[in-house]
Amino acid sequence: MTPQRQLVLDAVSELGHATPEAICTKVQEIAPAVNITTVYRTLDLLEQLGIVRHTHLGHGAPTYATGEHEHVHLVCHRCGRVDEVDADLLDDLAGTLSARAGFTLDPTHVALSGLCAQCEADSDDPLPTSGEAHA
Repeated sequence: MTPQRQLVLDAVSELGHATPEAICTKVQEIAPAVNITTVYRTLDLLEQLGIVRHTHLGHGAPTYATGEHEHVHLVCHRCGRVDEVDADLLDDLAGTLSARAGFTLDPTHVALSGLCAQCEADSDDPLPTSGEAHA
């Protein structure tokens, strides 16, 4: 493990769900010469080794976290809040997908989109309009 790779891994561990750009910014606090290309290559390698995983939390860059994160992400359309719930909540869906389509679900790789409890309680309109910005 090179010092640069260790810095990237440390940044992922410290930041939790972070984009490559946020990871790069964190690494550059200690090693300003490390560039975004190095961060992307290191994240790819660490993911191939099973040390980190990426998740798509909506539009934009994926976020990275250490491999021990075994949960499903719930992303609010309106405010952008991200909550985590145990992946086993999707066991029934995983079983159905396996039985009917021969598909093995990896619920830790994607996010479920909807409205958080607060946004649902604050609004009569359950979904945002196409031009509505996230808070």
